[in-house]
Amino acid sequence: QVRLVESGGGLVQPGGSLRLSCSASGFIFSINTMSWYRQAPGKERELVARVGSTAGSTNYADFVKGRFTISRDNAKNTVYLQMNSLKPDDTAAYYCRKDSGVISWGQGTQVTVSS
Repeated sequence: QVRLVESGGGLVQPGGSLRLSCSASGFIFSINTMSWYRQAPGKERELVARVGSTAGSTNYADFVKGRFTISRDNAKNTVYLQMNSLKPDDTAAYYCRKDSGVISWGQGTQVTVSS
């Protein structure tokens, strides 16, 4: 059974940083493309960043380029999202997604950027 568990969210001041983690189990993590999405209240869920199976290929939404970094540790079955220079507009629930084969989502972790 595929399981994705996000952690690392919280309340942070504008300009601050957070690192999200997504621990995966129930599938062969190393061969799967993984993504982070986010959804703010009243808005559609949107792609934040994606990383290929070998971490050599990454893609970012324009609104996070230069601020966020996606990475993965295949030995730990974990994908990360380092978020720097956070803005109030980054406030959202952040979700991990298994992109390959059967699409699967985690339960999400809340990030709130506020002074």
